[in-house]
Amino acid sequence: MIEVQPVPAEVIEHVYVERRCSRCGRRVVPAATEVGVVAGSQRLGVELVTLITMLRMFGRLPIRTIQWYVQTFHHLHLSVGSIVGVIDRAAQRAEPLVAQIRQRVRASPVVYADETHWRENGASGFIWTFGTSTERYYVHGNRTKSVVDEVLGQKHEVDAFGGVLCSDFYAAYHHYPGLKQRCWAHLLRALHELKKQHRDNVGLQHWASRVHRLYTQARRFRHPQEGERARARQRFERRLLRLCKPFATDVQAPQRRLCARIQRHLRELFVFVLDPRVPADNNAAERSLRGLVISRKISGGTRAPAGTSARMTLASLFGTWAARGLDPYVSCRELLRSPIP
Repeated sequence: MIEVQPVPAEVIEHVYVERRCSRCGRRVVPAATEVGVVAGSQRLGVELVTLITMLRMFGRLPIRTIQWYVQTFHHLHLSVGSIVGVIDRAAQRAEPLVAQIRQRVRASPVVYADETHWRENGASGFIWTFGTSTERYYVHGNRTKSVVDEVLGQKHEVDAFGGVLCSDFYAAYHHYPGLKQRCWAHLLRALHELKKQHRDNVGLQHWASRVHRLYTQARRFRHPQEGERARARQRFERRLLRLCKPFATDVQAPQRRLCARIQRHLRELFVFVLDPRVPADNNAAERSLRGLVISRKISGGTRAPAGTSARMTLASLFGTWAARGLDPYVSCRELLRSPIP
């Protein structure tokens, strides 16, 4: 039989030795934060702060549920304010690391981005994700292009992002001056909806099959030489244009709007053929938002800007740890144990 028992919290007394400097004569006592006993100026130890942070960020538990858990299983009563303070202090410790994450995102050759709704004190806003294969960066703001410039930088900035931006077709990404790869998953979903709405339209069904077949061929294309990949990209663009151009201005064609969108973003649909590092869709960005979307549905968002900022900071750090395959508990504990700079 496998069984677990509630483990009461321990109250530990730490004794520090005061020593006198032989040169200046000053008497010195090491701070608890310098030896990894507590995380900041508080009475809660590193293991407890790590547990609370994990329950909040990794377990996505509401504050009062965390309060109940600690009371029930560890016989420790903490106020709601104490738990909120723990999360805020953990986020403060994480801020320098998250700033480094943003710099690595800017330096990456490929970045995928997406956004979703987030409510702060009942007011609607948005959270954005900017990620790579090993980094996750989240930020809260409005739904304008200014957020893209804030995170990725503008072209006059020395460290601005200069790689391929993978996104959906939202207008906030249009102004980015570099290469863009638009999401084929969005196009294929729109294609599927058209087929469902016009099941009896044989011409539409045939056209949709040809577009999907072209995309499949592009996904399968591989060549070691960049010149050949560039020529293949142009061939795929010309073939897709031939498929869409006759319907883009035909007001009677059900696929008119989709064809017009394809024509408008034609140069942004086959960048993945040119650069094998670039995905053909934006699914990675949508998956990276899933945890925050679940948290939003559980808690309804956050109540204050400080809470939102802490959530975005810790989400960036925990998301990056997960992307790198690191144990979040161990990583969080090491962060809290490290000396405060």
